[in-house]
Amino acid sequence: MALGSSRLAACLEYILMHRILLVDDDNTLTEMVREFLELEGFCVDCVGDGPACLGSDLGNVDLIVLDVMLPALSGFEVLKRIRKISHIPVIMLTARGEDVDRIVGLEIGADDYVPKPVNPRELVARIRAVLRRTVSSGLGPAGDIAVGEIRVNAASRNAWAHKGRLDLTTAEFNLLEYLLRNAGRVLSRDELSAAALGRQLSTGTADRNVDTLVSKVRRKLGPASDLDQRIKTVRNVGYIYALPEP
Repeated sequence: MALGSSRLAACLEYILMHRILLVDDDNTLTEMVREFLELEGFCVDCVGDGPACLGSDLGNVDLIVLDVMLPALSGFEVLKRIRKISHIPVIMLTARGEDVDRIVGLEIGADDYVPKPVNPRELVARIRAVLRRTVSSGLGPAGDIAVGEIRVNAASRNAWAHKGRLDLTTAEFNLLEYLLRNAGRVLSRDELSAAALGRQLSTGTADRNVDTLVSKVRRKLGPASDLDQRIKTVRNVGYIYALPEP
């Protein structure tokens, strides 16, 4: 049965859990901002200096909130190094009021700039605005597709379940990515075969290959008790990746 527009909107809002990396050595500030962002539906990790930021798994992050005044490496230097390897959105925080610092940050590659003391509501609004811009431009958040606790990154070809990285073959990743992109829609075995293997096979061969791939992906996604919440078999047709209940 097709989802009503209100329920579909609720499902989409539920599954889009953006992951924010907050980089600041002010523990009081980071805890305050973390609490506010989590109440707004974001997943937040905090680190206290530049090396810790650069050592993080940036492929598992949708946006970085980066303080300019950091120990070891300045926020500007951290941003320069990030831009050599990633287009991940970055919002910079600073206690400075000079326009030159804001301009330098933007020229280096910052997506936005928020002065301290931070107004949490303004920060949330700016985070959402940057994420909307990067998604609409096709730059981010780095090709992420998420449904419930399962997430794939099309750019890096990584997949995660419950924050743990999955070990998938090329065909298994292709299958999972296609299922997530089309979550809530029934997909035929022929369609899944073409998506996973890059070619159409005879009906019998496609059925066997897809069934085997689905079985393997199901096992890697989690325990059997969770299966009815994910990839469901549609008798005589194919499979559907079920949207979570809002």
